[in-house]
Amino acid sequence: MAHILLIDDDSKLRTLIRRILENAGYEVAEAANGRIALDMQRENPADLIITDIFMPEKEGTEFIMDIGVEFPEAKVIAMSGGGNVADVDFLKLAENLGALKTFQKPFDHEEFLATVKELVS
Repeated sequence: MAHILLIDDDSKLRTLIRRILENAGYEVAEAANGRIALDMQRENPADLIITDIFMPEKEGTEFIMDIGVEFPEAKVIAMSGGGNVADVDFLKLAENLGALKTFQKPFDHEEFLATVKELVS
């Protein structure tokens, strides 16, 4: 089954999403921020990357830009609970930077899993 890299600084949410993905049969690696995730992607490239937007050290939009340079074929889903800040829609920005899909937290688990399945097929 597909290998997914999950990036979120909220450990409880990361655990919940990991369990949802593992119950669906996916292998999941976790990172608490984009800096750690970039190193993990370099060591063991994932079939799909799911990243939060707002994180310490290296936030999601910066991570998406870096991944796009080093791994242009990488498939990315961006998610955020932050919404718009200072009139900037960060999920739209993530799409403009290369995220294939975006989700506003909280999101529907079935729709999320359907999107994951679609992207790793």
